[in-house]
Amino acid sequence: MNERPNLPNDLDSFWMPFTSSRAFKANPRMVTAAEGSHYIGVDGKRRIDGTGGLWCCNAGHANPKIIEAIQRQAASLDFAHSFGQGHPLAFEVASRLVALAPGFDQVFLTNSGSEAVDTALKIALAYHAAKGEGTRRILVGREKAYHGINFGGLSVGGIGLNKGQFGTLYPDAHHMRHTATPENRFSRGQPLQGADLANDLQRVVDTYGAHRVAAVIVEPVAGAGGVLPPPVGYLERLREICDAHGILLIFDEVITGFGRLGTSFGHQYFDVTPDLFTVAKGVTNATVPMGGVFAQGHIREAFLSGPEAMPDLFHGYTYSGHPLAAAACLATLDVYRDEGIFENVTRMAPVWEDMLHGLSDLPGVIDIRNTGLMGAVEFAPDGAPGNKARAIYAELWDLGLIVRPIGDSVAMSPPLTITEDLIGEIGALIRKAAAE
Repeated sequence: MNERPNLPNDLDSFWMPFTSSRAFKANPRMVTAAEGSHYIGVDGKRRIDGTGGLWCCNAGHANPKIIEAIQRQAASLDFAHSFGQGHPLAFEVASRLVALAPGFDQVFLTNSGSEAVDTALKIALAYHAAKGEGTRRILVGREKAYHGINFGGLSVGGIGLNKGQFGTLYPDAHHMRHTATPENRFSRGQPLQGADLANDLQRVVDTYGAHRVAAVIVEPVAGAGGVLPPPVGYLERLREICDAHGILLIFDEVITGFGRLGTSFGHQYFDVTPDLFTVAKGVTNATVPMGGVFAQGHIREAFLSGPEAMPDLFHGYTYSGHPLAAAACLATLDVYRDEGIFENVTRMAPVWEDMLHGLSDLPGVIDIRNTGLMGAVEFAPDGAPGNKARAIYAELWDLGLIVRPIGDSVAMSPPLTITEDLIGEIGALIRKAAAE
């Protein structure tokens, strides 16, 4: 009796994330399979996956090496926890990961980007407490930032609609201004103006005292806020302020990790090293959930001064280092290396940039932003905020391309295996959708 029961499906039972259930039920957009750079819908139509899943399917869909690794692992060790015991794959994963990030020698494994961010924030608070600076409780984020949807990440995040239903979150969260300024419109890659916006962190220090500031967290490139590359010198200035005042710098690399910019991690692309950084999504090519927090040695050392019998950190998850996720991660890292996927980003990024900025003549386009294989095309508002982007998203779905509407922008982050021909096809479909 392996067949699933043939139950009627009115689409009511699944409470969908970040979705208007009434709008979805009025026009359900469903996929049933995926292959390479395409999804296949219930209507049988192949659609280009312009968002790489959700910023996460970096090696494309259904890579046979990753699939086989997960299947083999499920047949040998389906689950083992890491609370006071372990299994070899989790340790192998950690070693492989830190080898990609010189300067970092520890990784705490989680199950998602949201969990990774909350873990990083807790590590920052506990680090200062372990050093006798427990007054450092302020966590600084940024407007338009997305750091997941758990309480800590939501607190330091800067997208107001995500917070409105939940009232007071972490009480000592402060925010810097975003970098999406009018003078930076249509910048290719990093904008030239706006490094001074990093001085907002210095203003927090001046207002509350450095002895109260624990950490600042930013995405090297803001993703869900609309693809916002950092201005030239911005990340460097944040690092400088943090060094001057003993503040931890955390990079949220859930999107920029694993080749999205052509390097293993975004901090390597920008040549600015944080104290902690988070990953998820591309770490397993999104096949099995996994996330993590990378820590420099000086962070880890602070937790080793207590009694040997006590846990170093009173924090963790049942599925940290899950065997299936570990197998998926190791296979994914092999695919990235053996198939030269990060190198493909370096080759395709200029083609991607030219395609995107070639759309600047479309009616209503007011900005285009890009870095690596990330990009967004912003349109002038048409009625209520987001109407134009949602309309173009719907039109593109019908035409055969999946994008992500964010405010009045359509954002894209295609699989890193993308080809020049496919980039041209994406541009042609966007042009057609905007015209219609």
